[in-house]
Amino acid sequence: MATLRDTYDLAARLLNYPDKGYHDRVELWRIALGKTCPEAGAVLDTFQRGIHGLVTEELEELYTRTFDLNPACALEVGWHLFGENYSRGEFLVKMRGEMRRLGLRESTELPDHLAHVLAVLARLDPDQAEKFAGRFVLPALEKILAGLAGKDNPFVNLLEAIRLMVAGHHAPLQEVNHD
Repeated sequence: MATLRDTYDLAARLLNYPDKGYHDRVELWRIALGKTCPEAGAVLDTFQRGIHGLVTEELEELYTRTFDLNPACALEVGWHLFGENYSRGEFLVKMRGEMRRLGLRESTELPDHLAHVLAVLARLDPDQAEKFAGRFVLPALEKILAGLAGKDNPFVNLLEAIRLMVAGHHAPLQEVNHD
């Protein structure tokens, strides 16, 4: 049975650049969500149907168009919350420190990439996780989703499933002004 940490880690892996095992990981996360957050699982079903039949190269192209070429949809949490100012730099340093403290390996992505942020969130104690989710994760997800609003893009459903999972496990706090 998948733990909450496993469920978050599966979600984080879906935010990385797609490879040949991507469809299999979507299915694994769908199964895990069915046990931990059925509402998010239903939204993930829509994502799964939206990418059904896409080969790896098509998934890679869609991922790049969605997240890498559109700054409003970039997966860097700190960028959405702080822009390119000193506060983002502080957030990056804190994220790198948390990753090291929790034994998480860095990748080619910056420490504030949503995949890293979800992995950290999954390992925080419940009080810290609730604050972290409410202050950083959920507000950033809302901004990324707003950047995708009105677009016919299956990744909207992936991000919405992640938002529902995080909101379902961590009571959202009031959004903090990050200016």
